[in-house]
Amino acid sequence: MYQYSPNYAIGIDIGGTNTEFGIVNHRGEILKKGRIKTNTYPTIEPYLDELYDNLMPIIEAWQKAGNIVGIGVGAPNGNYYTGLIEYAPNLRWNGVIPLARLLTEKFNLPCTLTNDANAAAIGEMTFGAAKGFKDFIMITLGTGMGSGIVCNGQMVYGHDGYAGELGHTIIRHGGRKHWKTDLEGSLESYCSATGIVLTARELLQNTQQESLMRQYSLNEINSRLVYECALKGDALAQEVYRFTGQILGEALANFVMFSSPEAIVLFGGVIKAGDLFLKATREHMEKNVLPLYKNKVKIIFSELNEADAAILGASTLAWNINH
Repeated sequence: MYQYSPNYAIGIDIGGTNTEFGIVNHRGEILKKGRIKTNTYPTIEPYLDELYDNLMPIIEAWQKAGNIVGIGVGAPNGNYYTGLIEYAPNLRWNGVIPLARLLTEKFNLPCTLTNDANAAAIGEMTFGAAKGFKDFIMITLGTGMGSGIVCNGQMVYGHDGYAGELGHTIIRHGGRKHWKTDLEGSLESYCSATGIVLTARELLQNTQQESLMRQYSLNEINSRLVYECALKGDALAQEVYRFTGQILGEALANFVMFSSPEAIVLFGGVIKAGDLFLKATREHMEKNVLPLYKNKVKIIFSELNEADAAILGASTLAWNINH
């Protein structure tokens, strides 16, 4: 994509639980990575201090080898046009955070911000499974659920920078109340690591079915435990994933009929469950689309290591500051 350059870019992926960052060369190789906790910090200031303490030594080390062109960031509710994080439901920081400006001032480097799922989509389109695709949808399944929409080779930002919040579309009217938005029946409240935990707890409370999960209190149930029980053949844990896949498939059918993508790329920690939910996802997507869309849209997993897509996509934003 780029001619050879001794320059480097910083990519930062801010998730609800962790922040991953890396220094990237012109070939899309992440040369050094690091991580800090996101959810430890109730306000932005101590978070930025911790990020600075961890990232600045990497910047200083690589500045000896070449120029750092800038910082690109993917974050929940990150606005590409304004550089603001606004009312992100999966972050502890309340209100409007002028993150691009704060990072520019902190590191004395130009900074560009976008939605975390958009960053992942850009990374996948540039270096991963969506390379060469002009029309696809990226779905990130982690603590929450994000999405990035690419049409005709361009990210869809909308008039205000907030297009593509597919995780907050209503898929079950009058359904489960979201823990932050208070929307009832939104896709994220079912199809995310958090949603999987809520489904598992509901099934444990509302059925008498035997399960390995009953060895634990409801508060001890987390997505890793559900996954491990499902792998051991636990029928109730497997039903959690089947149900999650059904809802995701029904939602994807709507998205297919909206933008007619070539593929849907799934990314994030939840996809490690593989066919535990993917079989139901494909089945219910195909079941709910019009005949003209059937068997046309591939559902594929990211080819990049978890978090690498967002780091790479965010770094691409940094390259584009000066290219």
